[in-house]
Amino acid sequence: MIEIPSDLNPDLVPLAFLLGNWAGAGVTDFPGAEKANFGQEVSFTHDGRDFIEYRSYTWVLDAEGNKVKPLESESGFWRIDKDRKVEVVMVRDDGVVEVWYGELADKKPQIDLVTDAVARTAAAGPYTGGKRLYGYVKGDLMWVGEKQTPEVPLRPYMSAQLKKVVTPEEVAAMARNLGDLPDDGIAFFK
Repeated sequence: MIEIPSDLNPDLVPLAFLLGNWAGAGVTDFPGAEKANFGQEVSFTHDGRDFIEYRSYTWVLDAEGNKVKPLESESGFWRIDKDRKVEVVMVRDDGVVEVWYGELADKKPQIDLVTDAVARTAAAGPYTGGKRLYGYVKGDLMWVGEKQTPEVPLRPYMSAQLKKVVTPEEVAAMARNLGDLPDDGIAFFK
């Protein structure tokens, strides 16, 4: 279920499905890099202003699902205008800064983004742009990223399925708001 916080800037309501902490796993595969499974933690937060703050951490997983080493980290800011156009400014730990533009799909929680500008430090690897698709599917946040370099045309390189993380504080708040839940729980389903 998508919840809309009472203190969310009204301009951001169409992006409310992103809000919260998410965790899950995915796969990465791109020429010149080792194919790997990865774990990911993502947070989308707000402070009442007209943007959502974004942070993502990924790490390589071994065959048993244990953390092996860091993979990528990125952070940024997401905005949306009255015409459902989305803009994202993102900084990645490999020395890349990107401006993304896209659109929120009509009548469904899905965002398609494409890079508009890419800046790289001298330490950054080759990269010329990308595309991303984010979608809220049956309570999960799913995404796929594509990238291109001067040597490799645009192609998928990462994708993940993330579950909403519930903190102990959120569990306590839910427990306080159960209200008229029947004592035996069974009557709730009748």
